[in-house]
Amino acid sequence: MKNYAELFSGRNALVTGGGVRMGRAIALELALYGVNVIVHYNNSDEQAHEVVEVIKKRGGSACAIQADLSQRQEVEGMLLRAIKCFGPVDYLINNASIYSEEGLAEFDFEQLADNMRINAFAPLLLCRSFYAQKNNGVIINMLDTRIHSYDREHVAYHLSKQALYSLTRMMAWEYAPYVRVNGIAPGIILPPKGEGEEWLKKLRHTNVLDTYGTVEDVADAVAFLLAGDFITGEVIHVDGGRHLKNSFY
Repeated sequence: MKNYAELFSGRNALVTGGGVRMGRAIALELALYGVNVIVHYNNSDEQAHEVVEVIKKRGGSACAIQADLSQRQEVEGMLLRAIKCFGPVDYLINNASIYSEEGLAEFDFEQLADNMRINAFAPLLLCRSFYAQKNNGVIINMLDTRIHSYDREHVAYHLSKQALYSLTRMMAWEYAPYVRVNGIAPGIILPPKGEGEEWLKKLRHTNVLDTYGTVEDVADAVAFLLAGDFITGEVIHVDGGRHLKNSFY
């Protein structure tokens, strides 16, 4: 069994959207293994700095950087800013995304562009910068279990995650052997903003385990992929088996 603390201690990780929700759980778990964490945020200033303080109080190292992922110049400068915190970045976790609600009949170009820009193009730009370091490392892109089915209520979001799924496999091929690139496709983990646990309970039947997961389940999958030296181009579904029911694609 691999010792994560031994493998990860002293490594540097950039977690986009690391101040809230799944990003927060990932940042906190990596810090427990001795990773120096760069917590990215856009509007969640207070939450991001709270995560940094929690990590420091536990004896870890962390810093926070702000960037608007919809702005290309800010994204292209992010990795250099992250490097100033602790040195070259070993792990890039592309977690931040937007989640807009619109169907096929009503979404417009601006909504599609916003989702593509933040959910697919920003991760691509960060991955390019990461690879340009010429340093061995690992990229993990956060996807969605519905990449295998059809999310008819969030079409622009769905298309952007499909794009990131394809990019994940492309980059795994292009960036080998120096950088490993994998994805994680969560299922029912967190309710949308404004919803509570009842939302999760209502949808638990949609996966074969008839339950819902936690952000810690996702963070555990991140650690597994970071440690998996012989794994690239893979997607781990943290979804209670929901992907087994999907057959749209």
